[in-house]
Amino acid sequence: MSSEEIVWMPGHRMAEAIRAKELSPTEAVTAVLGQLEKVEPHINAFVTVVAEQALEQAKEAERQIARGDETGPLHGVPITVKDLTSTAGVRTTFGAEAFKDYVPEHDDVSWARLKAAGAILVGKTTTPPFGLLGITDSDVSGRTSTPWAAPTHTSGGSSGGAAASVACGVAPFAWGSDGGGSIRVPAACCGVVGLKSTPNRIPGSESLWDTTSVVGPLTRNVRDSALLLDVTAGPDPRFPLGLPYAGESFEAATLNPTVAGLRIAYSPDFGSAEIDHEVRAVVDEAVRTLESAGGAHVEQVEMSVPDPIDYFGKIYGPAFAAMMAMPTPTGGTFGDLPVHPAIRSIAAVGRTMSAMDYFHVEQVVRTQILQAFLGVLGDHDLLVSPTMPVPAFPHPGVEAGNTHVNGKPVANPMLDFHRMTESPTHAMLPAITVNCGFTEAGLPVGLQIMGPLRADAAVLAAAAAFENITAWSARRPPIA
Repeated sequence: MSSEEIVWMPGHRMAEAIRAKELSPTEAVTAVLGQLEKVEPHINAFVTVVAEQALEQAKEAERQIARGDETGPLHGVPITVKDLTSTAGVRTTFGAEAFKDYVPEHDDVSWARLKAAGAILVGKTTTPPFGLLGITDSDVSGRTSTPWAAPTHTSGGSSGGAAASVACGVAPFAWGSDGGGSIRVPAACCGVVGLKSTPNRIPGSESLWDTTSVVGPLTRNVRDSALLLDVTAGPDPRFPLGLPYAGESFEAATLNPTVAGLRIAYSPDFGSAEIDHEVRAVVDEAVRTLESAGGAHVEQVEMSVPDPIDYFGKIYGPAFAAMMAMPTPTGGTFGDLPVHPAIRSIAAVGRTMSAMDYFHVEQVVRTQILQAFLGVLGDHDLLVSPTMPVPAFPHPGVEAGNTHVNGKPVANPMLDFHRMTESPTHAMLPAITVNCGFTEAGLPVGLQIMGPLRADAAVLAAAAAFENITAWSARRPPIA
């Protein structure tokens, strides 16, 4: 089997080939490391590569197979992990200069589960400092580019390294995190699958009381994302809001999927977003495909969602302000460091808010967001939309986002391109993005599929059905 065949092999198929002794873990890891060396100069997706460790673990995985040891569902399969997830014994910088030499002693729960299932870490992927930007500009390792226009355009963020690496064939699995689009936005920019599961279905690495941020997979096909959800889902006694395990297989939901007969709502803009004309045309065509080829009943709906940009600043402003005041391992506070101006601007919003202001946003406005989505999903099985208002854009620098859509200036470049992912996050909906086509410039466009509360299996099944009736997921970036 050639290295080319290995690096583009789906993760579930790679796991099967290793179990059947058609492929050795060493062959898999060696091929992936070779691909990493080839594409990394173009995308800059890694802050740390653990090649020697990965090869040694691959050899041990082979010895376990030879002995007939019991092995997990990901045994011997390479994976990358975002640099916000703690990996014991492997540098975890959180994208911040103050943590450039930090090596955690313990694994985050999700990585511990992936490792126990047999996955082999090949490297930590880039993220902006603490995942606080929607572009991947790391203080430690620089900026990451989408492989579809590298090195000129952003990979999105904050899981930009994860998305760019998996798009290029560097491991079939990537592990990221999403608190408002940080899996879905880079997945759309890089033309891969990004799953934001129901909050607390997978134990995360954030606050124990978090009801928005999740950790989760980025892959080149929907089935692989479902497989990683199967491996990592389930409660943990250290996380009091964890969802109980219901015994369902998410991977099974992707095996014979269909959208035939489903009632699907389509909102192109959630009532307020300015959507790039090319993005709108590509998504419109994808929606027609769900109906014509998939057999779904699609209805365009009107929605009125509270302004996600205003909401973001107010819901996260106090947390950003508190972070600026936190001490760093090297002395002083984070506010003393060269923090991106866009992050400082959100912190400034937080400093002006009263407790009553925050209570209103967290309780009243967030409820309005939920009601807007439940009003649609009450009589539809699923809701679809563009994942982003724009495709991947040129690296923005200090603006931290696109400054215009259809020639019109946006009010807040840092946040505007998260308009379509922020609101469903705070409604706690499961959501996934899949590639649904390309602009004339060859940049991928994401289709976001959302389901009712806790309907992760239905979202995965619909995404897999769309993937099966289109050919977009088979395209490879030019540099790969």
